[in-house]
Amino acid sequence: MSLVEAVHAVFEPQGVLAQMGSHYLARDGQIRMAEAVARTIVQGGALVVEAGTGVGKTFAYLVPALLSGERVLLSTATKALQDQLFARDLPQLVSALALPVRTALLKGRGSYLCLHRMEQARQDDELHDRTIQRVLAKVEVWSHSTRSGDLAELPGLDERSPVIALVTSTRENCLGASCPRFRQCHVNLARREALAADVVVVNHHLFFADVAVRESGMAELLPTVRVVVFDEAHQINEIGVQFMGMQLTTGQLLDFSRDILTAGLQHARGLTDWNTVAGRIEQVAADLRIAVGPGVPGTKLRWLGDVPETVAPGGWHEAFRRVSLACAQALETLDPFSETSPDLMRLYERGSEILARLGRFAAPCSPDAVRWVEAGGQLRLVESPLDIAQAMQTRLLAAPAEACEGYGEGYGEGEGDEWPAPSQHAGRAWIFTSATLGDDAGLTWFTERCGLQDAEILRVESPFDYASQAALYVPRHVPKPSDPGHSIAVARLSGAAADRLGGRTLVLTTTLKALRVIGDILKDRFRSTEGLEVLVQGDWPKRHLMERFREGATSGGRGCLLVASASFWEGFDVPGDALQLVIIDKLPFPAPGDPLMEARSQRIEVAGGRSFQMLAVPEAAVALKQGAGRLIRRESDRGVLVVCDTRLVTMGYGKRLMRALPPMRVLESPEEFEAALDALTRTSTKDWTLP
Repeated sequence: MSLVEAVHAVFEPQGVLAQMGSHYLARDGQIRMAEAVARTIVQGGALVVEAGTGVGKTFAYLVPALLSGERVLLSTATKALQDQLFARDLPQLVSALALPVRTALLKGRGSYLCLHRMEQARQDDELHDRTIQRVLAKVEVWSHSTRSGDLAELPGLDERSPVIALVTSTRENCLGASCPRFRQCHVNLARREALAADVVVVNHHLFFADVAVRESGMAELLPTVRVVVFDEAHQINEIGVQFMGMQLTTGQLLDFSRDILTAGLQHARGLTDWNTVAGRIEQVAADLRIAVGPGVPGTKLRWLGDVPETVAPGGWHEAFRRVSLACAQALETLDPFSETSPDLMRLYERGSEILARLGRFAAPCSPDAVRWVEAGGQLRLVESPLDIAQAMQTRLLAAPAEACEGYGEGYGEGEGDEWPAPSQHAGRAWIFTSATLGDDAGLTWFTERCGLQDAEILRVESPFDYASQAALYVPRHVPKPSDPGHSIAVARLSGAAADRLGGRTLVLTTTLKALRVIGDILKDRFRSTEGLEVLVQGDWPKRHLMERFREGATSGGRGCLLVASASFWEGFDVPGDALQLVIIDKLPFPAPGDPLMEARSQRIEVAGGRSFQMLAVPEAAVALKQGAGRLIRRESDRGVLVVCDTRLVTMGYGKRLMRALPPMRVLESPEEFEAALDALTRTSTKDWTLP
């Protein structure tokens, strides 16, 4: 039996998956995807699969990967998806398939408790904040019982807490083998388990961080694998460019300053004036921020010449020179003590790395990259490649797979198992999959920027009956997005619709400004009533918002209306009646003035292309598809999608964006929209029909 045949047998109506539970349905699209993954594993090469919502892509790549007997690396977009894959999907399949598979979960350093950093923080006399001290004490108590050290396991720890930075390490401040708690290090424990595992679950950030530092000799200890699967692959380009380029922030300088003071006072108190050394770096970081001038948080200033745009050259160069001088003076101070303590030695190395980055930013930008300065609470200096195509082709796709031992020496080699071990005759297998990878047959939005033009392409449509499950409404009375009253009108429509529906509404905005305006209006509207609870992104940790929204009114509480932006456009899964109305404020075109998007547009124009059609519209199509995907998550779901942007039905490119959306029925009038909402308020929506 070949691997493809073995995979097909698992998905048959009487196969292993059907025996796992009564809810399993054999889907042609899922089987086609699983067989394509199996062929790629046997033959090697790259496969790109766009699998619509409901296809079951997770099992479609897990089954062939597990049955192959190869060492597998699974990379997901977020830590939350990592946890779901590792704690739910993998154990279910491994048990059902009865395979002797060892699995491991590996996250970045920032996810794990650093015992050494925690002890430093507890001894830091400068930490006078009682709230921070209480949380630190809670972390210390938990540290005695945790095995993994994964902070996600600590109940009640706010993901935005400043304590997290105090009790975790970074690549810059990790002491490595010199750390006094190295033997108990949770990061190293996770890496050792990963190296011994057959299937390792990571996230895209960790994967590309490892790729970025491998050539500098600072490689992360990810296992050698032959099968690599990227789930939610539409994010890998934007995540990848963050690590393929170079960054320096005033926050890094302030961390460097704080750590110098802490380590200096602990290990060399009285031997030099550590307060002056640290204070000098802190001051020059502030001066560099001041040199840029006031700016709206998140503003990106193009850096095409010697200095960023709108910045006075004299002030910038002087501030930049003083930063370099302060870091050089810190190195001179640290040098005599660097061998007396691992902390001071690592600080010397960090200072050298910062000076090297300052030197690179003082030189002209690489011709195949773009440079900018991002202003906000801190200053961020960024140099980024335009995409990851070259890195994928030269560092990853072209690299040969190293031989590695699989699990179970006899697995896959017994009587009747005829497919040879792929590692003996094929190169590495790369699987890229997502529900949204483009809006054309070749998925060029994804493949071109990721260097995958030669990959096999497979598109699998969603099995959902969108025509009967969902409807699309584009309100003609809402002002144009450029109108100052647009967000106000969106808020009013959202409030009226959510009130009629009893909550169950998600409002997705394209900007934080719109988020605040719409959120404030809706809070005012429902503040004096007991009807709905308005949740706004930023008011609570994301995990808390998602849990409260999923609860809805099922626990006797109030119905929920959630206003969110950014990360809630994707990865927010609310099946069932808790979400039946998704409202998008306007078409999600790339933000104007973004230096990276401008550089990509310029490259297209220089090559003779039309950047709006080749870049802006595909970007908007993918983002719109992601946002719309929040509505229908399973066969029994019903709901309405509202796009408050008439350009979707009045502009020529609107037809292309409409084709990117699921084939929903279109509501033509406010009366039809209200009738659809009324239909959703019935006790059962299983037989929901539109008038």
